[in-house]
Order: sequence, then structure tokens, then C-alpha cells
Amino acid sequence: MTDWLGLRGRAALVAGAGGIGAAVALALARAGARVAVTDVDEQRLGALARDAGVELTTVAADLTSAAAAGRAVRDAAETLGGLDVFVHAIGVNDRRPVLETPDEVWDRIIDVNLKSAVWTARAAGALMVPAGYGRIVFLSSVSGLLAHADHAPYAATKGGVNQLCRVMAREWAPHGVTVNAVAPGYTETALTHAYLEKPGVREGLTRLVPAGRLGTADDLTGPILFLCSAQSAFVTGHVMYADGGRTLV
Repeated sequence: MTDWLGLRGRAALVAGAGGIGAAVALALARAGARVAVTDVDEQRLGALARDAGVELTTVAADLTSAAAAGRAVRDAAETLGGLDVFVHAIGVNDRRPVLETPDEVWDRIIDVNLKSAVWTARAAGALMVPAGYGRIVFLSSVSGLLAHADHAPYAATKGGVNQLCRVMAREWAPHGVTVNAVAPGYTETALTHAYLEKPGVREGLTRLVPAGRLGTADDLTGPILFLCSAQSAFVTGHVMYADGGRTLV
């Protein structure tokens, strides 16, 4: 059972140094992978590298720029000596009704959530396809399936990520590259903290989850590591719901 995941020595890049991205980067490193993390926030990258307890390479980049995203992926691959695993764990939200959501909010959420996924995964695929091996995992959301009020731009981008995952999976499967997504349910992260602290919100959302609790970043690392691993070689184009049963009700 030693190195059952087959991640030891693999070169892995995680886009996003926030709660879920940081947890995934640490889990990959502890599984023996050589890990780089890219994010626009240099302070967050520095704090992650300083407190990790494992070796991490950091690459500061604005991933909403196609050129910068491609360069970040290539720089990380050059430092790591290749690229076997890529995880996209970047997302922002702005909860407003459709009729009250200005164009600049739509633009920002599409840039961060969807365009950064396109640019980074495309750059990763350009390295993995010729190499004949790769694992790509996107962080999606139950909002890509469910019709949550006040989530229009966020939900649209996560639905877009789901379809991006499927098309990339279809195109790259002959080349040994799998592309999947993990869709969390209601998860406690920096992105959701302020919203969950509003009166009644935490309790109301918890009642919608059959498991009886909200998720944590650590609840997602197992599914993500599996999809990054040698054990998932015949799994591609799937959206895995890690949601405590939220999409069942």
C-alpha cells in the first residue's frame, strides 16, 4: 500500500493559495509530490510557503491574463522539471439578484472563475498532451447544477467550468490526460466566511445538507487527490459532488 496514489515524485501545480487550494497543495506535498502554487496574492503565497512544513515553490501571477497564466504554468513546470498534475482552485462570488448585478461584477467573476481556468488548464494541457500523461482537476461547485438565488455569475462560471472539463477530457483522453472536477457543497472557507456569519445563514444552509454539517477544505482533499492519482487513470470528464448529499434534496 506504499504510495498507493502514485503521487511520489510527480510534479504538481495548484492555482490558488486560498483555503481549498492551500489544503490541496499541502496534501499533494505530503503524498510525495513536488508542488508549486500560483496566486496573484504574494503575501498569501509567502504565508503558505512559510507555514507549510513541507517544501513548496510559489509563482506570483495574475491568472486572469492569458499571457500571464500561460507563463506561470510554464515557469512552474520548468522549476519542477515537468508537469504531471494541475489543480485549479480559484473562485470569487458576489451574491446579488440578477437585476442588481452590474456588468463589472459579471466581468470580474467570469475573469477570475472561468477565464483563469481556461488559460491555466490550456497551458497545462499543452505540456501534458505531448508528454502522454496528465491529471487536471477543477474546483467546481454545486452552484453549477443547482439554481441558487443571488448566484447568477458564480453559477454561470461553474457551469462553464463543468463543460470545459468535459470537452478537455474528450479531446485529451487519447493522450493519457484525464480532466475532472470536484464540486463542493456549502464549505467553510475565506470566500464564504462573511456570508455564513450573517444571522441564520449557517443554520439555514446546514438544514439543507443531509450530512447535517457544512463541509471543510479537508473534506475535499481526498476526492481531489484521488483524481490526481494513478488510481484514476480511467476516470475522466466527471464532476464529483463532494457535498454531504446537498444535491440529493
